[in-house]
Amino acid sequence: MKYVIFDFDGTLVDSKSALLTAWNTIADKHNFKKVKIEEIEELRKISIKERSLRYDFPLYKLPIIMPLFYQTYNKSIKEVTLIEGMKELLDELNHNGYKIAIISSNSKENIEGFMKDRGVQNISTILCSSRIFGKDKIMKKFLKEKQLGPDDVIYVGDEERDIVACKKVGIKVVWVEWGYDAFEVVQREQPDYIATEPKDILTIIS
Repeated sequence: MKYVIFDFDGTLVDSKSALLTAWNTIADKHNFKKVKIEEIEELRKISIKERSLRYDFPLYKLPIIMPLFYQTYNKSIKEVTLIEGMKELLDELNHNGYKIAIISSNSKENIEGFMKDRGVQNISTILCSSRIFGKDKIMKKFLKEKQLGPDDVIYVGDEERDIVACKKVGIKVVWVEWGYDAFEVVQREQPDYIATEPKDILTIIS
């Protein structure tokens, strides 16, 4: 194992408040339904397609909306916090000789700015794409550029689409239960490992 690759939102950070603010700002402009804070827990238990139907958001508009969404998100970046215990985990992984990368649908600008402000300096690579369902392509690009095989890395994510992408590439995946998709959503994709708290990730890798 050479690299541990993390998703950003929901995995490394709790960004529910920033995501909610960004979505509702865009919903106002594009006539989508707004999301209430008390609805978030229920939304964790349904798929992205089911969410899009509930809030009158056609998925074909994702490539247009996502760049605008993360620009709006940036204005609420101060509301984003590292998951408790994550800074210690990253430090321990780095100390043990693992390189750390981030592959996310968020923008590189948002991630780099957040990490710099929080004093997180041990991230070697950040790769981003506004394509919600295109993470497998970024993973393949990452493996090729770093001359790695699927067994040289492990991915840590919180959503069903993370697991689907990893299985397409042949990468082992750790699903974290504190993220945005509940177990009811991800169980059909059968993640390789499950972490209930950040320190579990180190145990799994070791």
